[in-house]
Amino acid sequence: MANWPDYVTTAGPEAIDLAKSAGLHLDPWQQFVLTHGLGETAEGLWSAPKLSVWVPRQNGKGAILEARALAGLFLLRERLILWSAHEFKTAAEAFIRIKELIQGTPHLHKRVRRYWEGNGEQGIELHQSAGGSRLRFVARSRGSGRGFSGDLIILDEAQELTGAQMAAMLPTISARPNAQVLFTGTPPDDPTAWCYGLKEDGEAGVERLAHFDWGADLDLSSMREIRESRRNVDLWYSCNPSLGIRIRHETVVDEAKASGLGDRFPIERLGVWHPRAADGPSVMRLEDWEALADLDSRVSGPLAIAVDITPDRAMSSIALYGLRRDELGHAEVIDRRPGTDWVVERLVQLKKRHNPVAIGLDAKGPAGSLLVDLAKVGIKPPDDPEKPKRGDLFIPTAGEVAAACGQLVDAVAQSTMRHIDQQETTDALRGAKTRPLGDAWAWGRRLSNVDISPLVGITLARAAFVTRAHVVREKYDPLANIF
Repeated sequence: MANWPDYVTTAGPEAIDLAKSAGLHLDPWQQFVLTHGLGETAEGLWSAPKLSVWVPRQNGKGAILEARALAGLFLLRERLILWSAHEFKTAAEAFIRIKELIQGTPHLHKRVRRYWEGNGEQGIELHQSAGGSRLRFVARSRGSGRGFSGDLIILDEAQELTGAQMAAMLPTISARPNAQVLFTGTPPDDPTAWCYGLKEDGEAGVERLAHFDWGADLDLSSMREIRESRRNVDLWYSCNPSLGIRIRHETVVDEAKASGLGDRFPIERLGVWHPRAADGPSVMRLEDWEALADLDSRVSGPLAIAVDITPDRAMSSIALYGLRRDELGHAEVIDRRPGTDWVVERLVQLKKRHNPVAIGLDAKGPAGSLLVDLAKVGIKPPDDPEKPKRGDLFIPTAGEVAAACGQLVDAVAQSTMRHIDQQETTDALRGAKTRPLGDAWAWGRRLSNVDISPLVGITLARAAFVTRAHVVREKYDPLANIF
């Protein structure tokens, strides 16, 4: 997949020649990217202020970044270049490589005023007579890059980018008259990753974006396609433009074996993207949820509670689910506050007050960190899984999480439950996304713009109630659980 905007001329050939003079000899595909990615309009501006490159590992995408950085320093005289990576060690290695290229090239090295290292940053600064350009290497964080005004931002390992990091980085170039952002990476494991939006724009051929993706278009749920991809040599070469140049054919043969990459072969070697997380409203209609609002709704009888925490641990929610007098389900968020330090104590209080049939918690989610502290206060999984007691933890498997999400959607569509129209739940549903989970799906927590812990909490509370309702043997006072 390759899309790029029209251009009148390109700085690509000059950047390629400069790299060659420094001993950096680019492969044909790398030259192809730079030629079209450095296209210029009739006004002398970049035709593609955003340049996006996705290729399997070890094909040499780093050489594109090095050639672009050298061009920015010595050819284009860009005042500030920010090179960021997900991890410090990656940024540090990039600095060493660029430093070695420049120091090994006398006509470039003599233009350098200083190389510096320290305080988690490395950089290169040219003499003012050579343009005074600066190249800074930083590891990404929520705030890295904030406050700078750069002409070029290089975002290596772009599959790890978050919305918060982009919010810190992109405004740094908003005031620059001719800035460019270069994204490079391999397909992410997280189907809610920010870069899926970049991929969508690139494939749609949006204006001002050059997008290059060598990944194969395969169905990762099809074992037949996975097996065939491990035998399709032509596909190997089409997805790995440096195969036979930087990557040995025999290496890929070994990777394709069951004892090599196995079922990960399409992802790691062929650059196949996981299916993107879908928008929540596509699986649950917001109007269906809103139609179930009943401000007078109350649980009448046994109930289950559940807790969920946002990925950044900024918010926690506790929800309940039980039956009303008319035997319709009732869902409600009973506590939601910042942080996590209050959760264990609050669960102890709720357990004592309501004697729930179960307390739900997704151990593979952020709330899994509470398990040790909960065990200390007596909230733990059943001693005998076949004979759970009231107040024992309900920890669903991945399959049970997927089933719980689907069952909540069905309950809403079939109008078999009610809620009290809490804004936090409506907001969560409005902004929720889903992630693939086997052949099904689950709510995707890794979102930067919405807290879905109320929705996840309700989902888990309902699953805990449905699964553990059989533990209720005694008669109960239907008025005992009025809030």
